[in-house]
Amino acid sequence: MTALDGLRVLDMTQYEAGTSCTQWLAWLGADVVKVERPGVGEPGRSIAGGNVDSGYFIYWNSNKRSLAIDLAQEAGRALLLELVPHYDVFAENYGPGVMEKLGLDYPTLRAVHPELIYARIKGFGSDGPYSGYRSYDMVAQAAGGAFSITGEADGPPLRPGPTLADSGSGLQLALAITAAYVQKLREGIGQLVEVSMQEATTYFLRTTVASASDYGRQVAPRWGNGAGAGANLFPCAPGGPNDYVYVMAFTPKHSEALWRAIGRPELDQAVPAEAVAASDHAAPDLYEEVAAWTGQRSKAEAMEILGEAGVPCSAVLDTRDLFEDPHLLERGFIETVEHEEQGPLRVLGCPVSLSASPVEHRAAPLLGRHTVEVLREELGLDVAQLRDLRAKGAIDYGD
Repeated sequence: MTALDGLRVLDMTQYEAGTSCTQWLAWLGADVVKVERPGVGEPGRSIAGGNVDSGYFIYWNSNKRSLAIDLAQEAGRALLLELVPHYDVFAENYGPGVMEKLGLDYPTLRAVHPELIYARIKGFGSDGPYSGYRSYDMVAQAAGGAFSITGEADGPPLRPGPTLADSGSGLQLALAITAAYVQKLREGIGQLVEVSMQEATTYFLRTTVASASDYGRQVAPRWGNGAGAGANLFPCAPGGPNDYVYVMAFTPKHSEALWRAIGRPELDQAVPAEAVAASDHAAPDLYEEVAAWTGQRSKAEAMEILGEAGVPCSAVLDTRDLFEDPHLLERGFIETVEHEEQGPLRVLGCPVSLSASPVEHRAAPLLGRHTVEVLREELGLDVAQLRDLRAKGAIDYGD
């Protein structure tokens, strides 16, 4: 039995923020039914153009079932309202006012299912001066402070590479839904659960705020890639765009290990530990000592030597390196899923491991793949009823 076996989710999410949330629940064993528009699907399917589901969609929608219903039609909306009482959770991340226009807001769904957990992600939340503003990941990262601490000290703010606002919001909502589900099992109550992307982003800034903002009294600086020889990015051979190793030797024990690993043990006595962790400008010679050593080795060689010596470090793995990394491969993190149309696809796996509930990774579903299955199981519709609904355009399920 999976960890979340029994949890049932109607998934009206799109793009990444919401879909990452429901993917987490699906990975952990929930039955997640993705509600999509017939013939089109959610926007993430075609984000790269063409007639084939995008890698973007496939990455965020594994382990789900697809139900194609046209909610713009009264017959389609009526079907969804009939389905709602069969599920524990309804999840969405549409823009401000969209669910209200569709007549699928929390008060409406609560009226047909009082114990429903209604979960939503909004760019700025559902109240406050910014509540009507639209948002995407980069907008939320700017609003949440992530841009301001990213970049070189003397340069402009920079956009962080990972989609922290989107997938971070999704992860936080998944945890909140799980908590609400536990409460529902204990007390028999439903509730509204909301995550603001702006607020979710600030979660990832807490260490910087705590160490450099004096409880909001001052602006935390940008530090670039690090400080001095103890915590910095060092170039490696053969000098490609990602041929670097990151070293973070902050403690005296780590700095001693660093100097010994690069063949300069005498520097451990000559240089105070605090100077190793000082800024680039305070200890440029120390940085050059390490850079001269790393520059003669590949990033994998530098990581192996330093790592085995007890120095916290890592090669800068690019997106191709990840799929060939011996450590990730041995741990089974790089998985192959069988997609119905595209065949075997190598993907990044689920980052958590439960000893009593292994995660089975299944490919994202084709549009409408489970329409017949869901409507038969939940509402008992027969072949004639399904054909009639398809003829009206209210649903779709292929041939």
